[in-house]
Order: sequence, then C-alpha cells, then structure tokens
Amino acid sequence: MKNALKNKLKTLLPIALGVFLVWYSYHNTSPEDREQIIFYVKEANLFWVGISVLIGILSHISRAIRWNYLLQPMGYRPKVTNNALIILIAYFTNLGIPRSGEILRATALTTYEKVPFEKGFGTIVTERVIDLFMLLVVVITALFLQTDVILNILQQRGFNPMSLLVLLGLGLLGMALFLLFIKKSKFQFAQKIKKFVKGLVEGVLSIFKMKYKWAFILHTLFIWAAYIAMFWVIKFTVPETIELTLSQLLVAFTAGAFAMSATNGGIGLYPIAVSSALAVFGISEVSGDAFGWIMWISQTMMVVVFGTISFLVLPLLNRNQ
Repeated sequence: MKNALKNKLKTLLPIALGVFLVWYSYHNTSPEDREQIIFYVKEANLFWVGISVLIGILSHISRAIRWNYLLQPMGYRPKVTNNALIILIAYFTNLGIPRSGEILRATALTTYEKVPFEKGFGTIVTERVIDLFMLLVVVITALFLQTDVILNILQQRGFNPMSLLVLLGLGLLGMALFLLFIKKSKFQFAQKIKKFVKGLVEGVLSIFKMKYKWAFILHTLFIWAAYIAMFWVIKFTVPETIELTLSQLLVAFTAGAFAMSATNGGIGLYPIAVSSALAVFGISEVSGDAFGWIMWISQTMMVVVFGTISFLVLPLLNRNQ
C-alpha cells in the first residue's frame, strides 16, 4: 500500500508542480504582458523554430547510433531505426510519468531486438551518467565565461563568494569522507552503494575500452553541441534576444536544463527558469518568457508528434516480433 502511494506521488507531484507553475506564471504577469508574450509566440519565425526542431531530431538520431556502441561489446547490434523510434517513445513517455521512459526503452529493446533487459538498462544508466558529466562541463563552462556577471548577482543578493567557496570545499570534503566510509564500511547498505557506484564508474570507463570509443565520444560531443545549438537558434525568434552571445545563452541553457529535471519535461518551470537567467543580461521579463515558451513548446511538440508516430511505426516495422 505504501509503495503504491509512493509511486503515485512520484508521478503526480511533478505534474502538479508543473501545473501550479503555469498558473503562477500566468497570474504573475499583467494582461498587457501576457498579450505581448502570446504575440511573440504567435509571430515567432517558423524558419528558426524549424531549424531548432531539425537539430533536435539529428541529436536523437546521433543518440540512436551512439547507443549501439555501448551494446556492441556485449554482442548486440540493433537497427538504428529501432533505436531512434524507441528513444523518441521514451522521451514522450517521460512527459507523462517521470523516468518511465528508461524502463520502457529497455523493455522495447528486449522485445524488438532480443537484448536482455538488465543489459539494455545498464547501457541507459551509463548514458545518463555521461549526460550528467556533460551537463557539468556545460555548467562549469558557463560559470567560467560569465564569472563576473554571476558573482555580481550573488553579491547583490547577499551571497558572499568566499562563503560559497568555503561551502563548496566543505561539500567536497563531506563527499570524500562519505566515499571513504562507504569503501571501509561492512554494513549491507554501504556495500550496496559501493557496488552501485563501482558499476557506474566501470560503465563510464568502459567507453575507453570499446572498439569505437572515438566515434562514441564524437557522437556525445555532437549531441550536446546540438542541444546548445537548438537553444541558440531560438534567439532569432525574439527581437530583444538576437544580440545575446553564446556564453550568455549558456547560462540560460543550464537553468533550463535543471528545470527539465524538476518537472515533467520542464512544464511550467522551464520558461520561468530561462526567463530569470536571461534577465541577468538585461532581457525584459516579457521577452525572456517568450523565449522560454517558444523553446519549450517547439521541443515538446517535437517529442509529442514524433513520439506518437514512433508508437505507431515501431510495431509496424517489426511485425515479425
């Protein structure tokens, strides 16, 4: 009973938070501002929106190809078409139920390509770890390129940079002590964590042992360059954001990336996070909200449309399964 309630809350709470944030965003803007935002969204240059969607599709195809590089050492080589359709279905499913797409992705791979569930799921976990690492690289790059601006904002809001460095140092020390405890501890719980962390590290390091490691690394770089590019081209849809530099947009990109993980597909929170980040560089709330909504709507519609098509096409292409 408790587990059933817990699972329902995991599904419903992010959706409820997203709906609340949409309501909050709506009521926190004046009728004139809402009218202006809707105008920007309606008048958005479809050429640049289309370019953004196209780049997004290319990133999914690249991810489908890259997935095979993780599966090949285990003796499996699924069709790239199947991989791409399964990935689109997984992203579509995640809009409704958080993280359900990963399980569905591994299940579909088992159904259509006969890859054992645990092996397929292991490659997906490895992908997620690599994506987390790449996001960290983007965050550090954004902080490095816009250090002065970010430090000024923190100081204006009462944060002392030295205190933040001390806090970061304490956090790293705490993490090191925790890992040392896990390594030395004989408790069953600690052993499970140790085994899990070891598996993740081995999964990431296995990249450098695979036959096509450089192809895998290049696809990883392309995927994340595509994510940034599909965000960057949207600046041409709102007049006030056209002059923004890549480093400035990286700050907004990272804010949006964290928002995506907080609610289902970033519903409600994504435009708020992007708008708040763009405000740092003097972009008005109206233009920032318009940018965030155009980006979120275009990419969500891409996932919904192509995810739905994939649901229908995948079984048809694999009628013998």
